Amino acid sequence: MSKVKFIDLFCGIGGFRTAMDQACIENDLIPECVFSSDIDKYCQDSYEANFGHRPFGDITKIDEKDIPDHDILFAGFPCQPFSIIGQMQGFNDIRGTLFFDIARILKHKKPKAFVLENVKQLVGHNGGNTPKTIIKTLEKDLGYTVTFAVLNALDYGLPQKRERVIIIGHKDPILFSFPSPVRPFKPLSEILEKKVDLKHYASEYIAQKQKQTHKSAYKLSIWHENKAGNICSYPYSCALRAGASYNYLLVNGERRLTPREMFRLQGFPDSYKIVVADGQARKQAGNAVPVNLVKAVILKLLPFVAPDMDMTSVLREYGVKYGEQ
Repeated sequence: MSKVKFIDLFCGIGGFRTAMDQACIENDLIPECVFSSDIDKYCQDSYEANFGHRPFGDITKIDEKDIPDHDILFAGFPCQPFSIIGQMQGFNDIRGTLFFDIARILKHKKPKAFVLENVKQLVGHNGGNTPKTIIKTLEKDLGYTVTFAVLNALDYGLPQKRERVIIIGHKDPILFSFPSPVRPFKPLSEILEKKVDLKHYASEYIAQKQKQTHKSAYKLSIWHENKAGNICSYPYSCALRAGASYNYLLVNGERRLTPREMFRLQGFPDSYKIVVADGQARKQAGNAVPVNLVKAVILKLLPFVAPDMDMTSVLREYGVKYGEQ
């Protein structure tokens, strides 16, 4: 069995790692995470409880020479303001941002491939100059073949509308294409718990107010209240958010999602241990990468990283010829 080594930057609670482990095991490959990093103590706690080792802390303080060799780099890097981007100076333009830390590691370690994830707003940030500078840095300065797309978790089996930009890079020119949508998504009946603690229920006042304002067309739905106070409901969830109000998402307008339900909406298996308090679990789920979405991408990328991989399972799962959109 071939071994595929990877690193997990800005790893959070391990969405990329969960997806990579699943994709490799399903294809008789051995996944080996040789380095992980996240600055959040509670994320480190969750990661350690589930994967057996504690991520390193602040990546800005870690020398790229100390990071082990690897085949793939994964990073769901934070999208803090790219205040110095816009002059199209490539590598120099990204200094002072956390993307720079990804770039310096790629420059020194030269892995075969990388997968980066960010919010969809990155595509239009700073009039489009931010993504242009990122792509220019990855292609011209670091020598990768790069492609990107905005993908939605709803299209990959999860009942959550969560759009993310995925950036793929490979050292050699490849005919990579993003995975085709997988339908239908899992129904909420398979996500929602049957017995829920009363602490998750909204107050009677809130529930009555919601039901006076909105009537759902669905027997089982998640109600979404936007900043303007307008309510809509769908047979899936709107995007989980780390800092949203308690009543941002309510099941049938009555109760909040439990931590386990939120983790399921992000594609984490029930075997994933939730070891933090509800507030932290809510934050962690809101910041996580959708496992099913990135797993679908990884399955399309793995043959280029592990050439002896058997493509049968990939073809079976997606029902398309490899390389087709």
